[in-house]
Amino acid sequence: MDELTDQTRLKHGAVRREAAFIFIFVTVLLDMLAIGIVIPVLPKLVVDFLGGNAEEGAKMLGVFGTAWALMQFLVSPLQGALSDSFGRRSMILLSNFGLGLDYVLMALAPTLAWLFVGRVISGIAAASVSTAHAYIADVTAPEKRAARFGLLGAAFGAGFVIGPALGGLAGTISPRLPFWIAAGLSLANAFYGLVILPESLPKSRRSRFDWRRANPFGALALLRSHAVLFGLAAMHFLSDLAHAVLPSVSVLYMMYRYGWNESVVGLTLAAVGAASIVVQSLVIGPVTRRVGERTALTLGLIFGVAGFLIFALAPTGLIFWLGIPLMALWGLEGPACMALMSRLVGSSEQGRLQGAISSVAGIANLIGPFLFTLTFAFAIGSGQSFELPGAPFLIAAALLFFAAILAWWVMRKQSVRPAA
Repeated sequence: MDELTDQTRLKHGAVRREAAFIFIFVTVLLDMLAIGIVIPVLPKLVVDFLGGNAEEGAKMLGVFGTAWALMQFLVSPLQGALSDSFGRRSMILLSNFGLGLDYVLMALAPTLAWLFVGRVISGIAAASVSTAHAYIADVTAPEKRAARFGLLGAAFGAGFVIGPALGGLAGTISPRLPFWIAAGLSLANAFYGLVILPESLPKSRRSRFDWRRANPFGALALLRSHAVLFGLAAMHFLSDLAHAVLPSVSVLYMMYRYGWNESVVGLTLAAVGAASIVVQSLVIGPVTRRVGERTALTLGLIFGVAGFLIFALAPTGLIFWLGIPLMALWGLEGPACMALMSRLVGSSEQGRLQGAISSVAGIANLIGPFLFTLTFAFAIGSGQSFELPGAPFLIAAALLFFAAILAWWVMRKQSVRPAA
């Protein structure tokens, strides 16, 4: 009888963990869908506020993007530390409600200043993604984390494929409508989680809150606590920095080099997103189980280097498209790296770790747009003896090449062992 009771408890626990993962997956999907929905209309709304001045609108959008990334850098460690001390559930639900109310604010924004405030709040609330990753680390065995992190990556991809398409259609009716849709999605998700989502971090495994650890610099100190952890974090920073080339210049590059219109560019971006979803949801789990997280990480970086080289040097659009599957396979790196890093800290520090990782990504997203847009402008500028429009992608390939060397050196130097 006792044995049957234990088996029943194990099955019940497994069902609850699966249900919790599904909710977190849906949370990330809806968050990314909500963010994606406003992408097509935010630039137009900003330009409209500036009297139709596209040049000034482009500058202001740069300010908006920088502010959003800065909030991610500053707030992600705080949310991670709070989740380690008070639980993941409350942080995730607060962020969902915050995002929903923020989209209402942006839908009603009467001036550009109000819209900017809304974008800042959006950057703060969206920092809950790091808490979602910590939640997954809580409820998933270490050997299965790479696959689960990969599925979260698929939610990111799906949100950014479906969101802009839906936002573009809604934006033809009204530039404010996508914000209302985003608000509805976020608030519905928050109320759903209020009823369904269990807490993943028991009180016995929580850590005491410390402001010294809850700021970006204190969070980054955690990454320096272990040589392998610091090396993996440095490698991940190079990968994040390389990734910034895609949102920064890919659209400009495709239009400039291949003469594509918005329709072809949109289809190409959709293909990139679809390929990423396939890899994140169907490839990462089997590959990491077969070859291990270290090999999967290295393979991902090699595929990324190859993909960026094709993007940079492709003389025709058809050859450019051949690089899309390779770029999608770069997706092996992120989940494998996060799984390895999660093994190196205890259960009471998973939130801090994910917050620190998000801060590293925030730094990359602050540097990347300037690095790659200025490189692209210089590479096609007048007075050059020859043009090299693919220069930003060559830089990205070099960053991933150095990341691969760093990963090999770090993991060869010291084996990765689970934290107690």
